[in-house]
Amino acid sequence: MVDEDDHEHDDEVLEQLLGGNEVHIDGLPSEHFSAVKSGQHPEVVSVCCSDSRVPQERMWGVEDPGTVFTPSNIGNQVWDDDGGERIVDGGVLYPIHHAGTEVAAIVGHTGCGAVTAAYDVATGADEPGPRGVDKWIDLLVPVVEEALESNLVDADADRETVINQLVEYNVDYQATFLRESEDVPEDVDVYGFVYDFQGIYGNEDGRTYLVNVNGETDPDVIADLIPDRYETATHSLLY
Repeated sequence: MVDEDDHEHDDEVLEQLLGGNEVHIDGLPSEHFSAVKSGQHPEVVSVCCSDSRVPQERMWGVEDPGTVFTPSNIGNQVWDDDGGERIVDGGVLYPIHHAGTEVAAIVGHTGCGAVTAAYDVATGADEPGPRGVDKWIDLLVPVVEEALESNLVDADADRETVINQLVEYNVDYQATFLRESEDVPEDVDVYGFVYDFQGIYGNEDGRTYLVNVNGETDPDVIADLIPDRYETATHSLLY
C-alpha cells in the first residue's frame, strides 16, 4: 500500500522540478543556444562523482551550454567493466573522439560515499547493495587496497583522514588509467581535482583543489604550472 504522505512528498518534488525549469527558461537569453544548436564542441570532459553536493558545471562558473561534457558515476570512475576487462567509459571517450575535446578532468570530492563504501568492503564489511551499486564499489576496492598498502595513505589515521586520502589517491589512479589508455590520444591533457565542501584542504568551501596535472602530483611543481593568483588552488593530502 502506498503511503499517502510519501505520495504527497513525491508530488511536491515533481512540482519543484517543473517550477525550477520555468525559472531556468525565464532566465535564458534569447540566443542562449544559438552557437550549439547544430552541434557541440565542449572544451573539457569532466568526470565527476554523482554526489548531489557536487555541482558539475557551477563549480567551474560555467553558464554557456556546450562548454563541459559531464559524465558522472559514483566514485568519479573513468572506466567500465567489459567482460572482465577495464576499458575507458564511453561517456569519457565520446567527446574526445567525436566532439573535438582535448582536456579531461577527474573530479573527486571530500567525504566521498563510494570511496567510503569501497574502504569498508576492503577492510571486511559487506557490500552495500544492491547489485548495480556493488558493481561500481567492486571496481574501486582494488584501488583502495593498493592505496592502503602504499606509503601515501596513513592507514592508521582516523577514519575521516583515511577516507579523504583515499579520495585523492583514487583521483590520481583514475587520471593515470586515462593517460595510459590506448583509446586516449597523447595530446589530451588530464587534470585531477578534489572538490572540497568540508574544509579538509583549506577554508574555502567549494574550491576544486588541483592535485594532478598530466601525472604530476607534487603541489610545489603544480603551483609553478599555474598563474600565481591560483596558488591556493593546489594542495595535497598525499604529497
